[in-house]
Amino acid sequence: MRAETQNNVDAIQKSLNLLAQRMDYETARYRLEEFDARVEDPTLWDDPDAAQKLMRDRQVLVDTLTMHDTIKQELADNIELIEMGEMEGDADIITEAEEALKSLREKAAQKELEALLDGEADANDTFLEVNAGAGGTESCDWANMLSRMYVRWAEKKGYKVELQSMQSGDEAGIKSVTYKIMGHNAYGWLKSESGVHRLVRISPFDSAAKRHTSFTSVKVYPVVDDNIEIEVNPSDIRLDTYRSSGAGGQHVNTTDSAVRITHFPTGIVVTSSEKSQHQNRDIAMKALKSRLYQMELDKRSALVNEAHENAGDAGWGNQIRSYVLQPYQMVKDLRTGFETSDTKGVLDGDLDGLMGATLALDMSGKGRDAANAD
Repeated sequence: MRAETQNNVDAIQKSLNLLAQRMDYETARYRLEEFDARVEDPTLWDDPDAAQKLMRDRQVLVDTLTMHDTIKQELADNIELIEMGEMEGDADIITEAEEALKSLREKAAQKELEALLDGEADANDTFLEVNAGAGGTESCDWANMLSRMYVRWAEKKGYKVELQSMQSGDEAGIKSVTYKIMGHNAYGWLKSESGVHRLVRISPFDSAAKRHTSFTSVKVYPVVDDNIEIEVNPSDIRLDTYRSSGAGGQHVNTTDSAVRITHFPTGIVVTSSEKSQHQNRDIAMKALKSRLYQMELDKRSALVNEAHENAGDAGWGNQIRSYVLQPYQMVKDLRTGFETSDTKGVLDGDLDGLMGATLALDMSGKGRDAANAD
């Protein structure tokens, strides 16, 4: 077996070992038997919420076991094909199996990263909020570019994206936008995107073609499901209704249907402007509870507080990532050091490399040095 092929085999086996460890493979089959026994209980659906949670948990376990066993079987099959090809002197069989192992290595590495998404709310849907920072029209255009980047990423993942609210820029772009992104592990993938994103480029709005630096902040917080209790005292909030317009001044609401909720103890402000007033009120309250829950999650994790803090102004000193389009092409994450020259791909939603590098940090709180000590 060639050295490159052996390296692929070793990498796949390493990913399999990590997957088995994360899911506690030795007891996973027993846990599945327990789930199956509970599913057969005729009283299961007496509590629909509990039943739905059990079915979701069971399906996650089934999918994880199936994925692990499928990769393991494909690894064994392709090793066998290579050995058979070597015995028979069939170069075509060897080449086909080696190419299959290359693809399987990428698949296994991706599943290894997903195995890190085992936090309390990682599996949840998520709210993603983009706000233009310092820089006027430039930052509004940058906010629009970032929001498009995340929508493209979500679509590639097969997630559903629902616009919650949007405020257009005075001349171009957007001042702010909030999306609800729905799909398994949506929050887990996106949570590391919270922070300030810096753009350097030749401004299309500058007749002198000078280079400009713009800042936009991104906030990500999990959608709170029915199993998480977040109490909001009615006396702690103010609810305002107002008239809003969509992008480019279109779809103007003729009534004061948009809703803004201000939470006095924390200063959190959430809005919703894309539905009826009743729906907007419900959406904004859910968004507020999600923001409060995110604050609670941050309190429990010093690493999250340090690495994903985004309370500051969208400007110098708070950025987590730089996107340089001029005088060279480079996207660099300042937390992990991960960089790529494929700026077009990143802005078109190819974010898994950047997100994966952040996920690969030691989630136990030991930091980058410990994570890279392997």
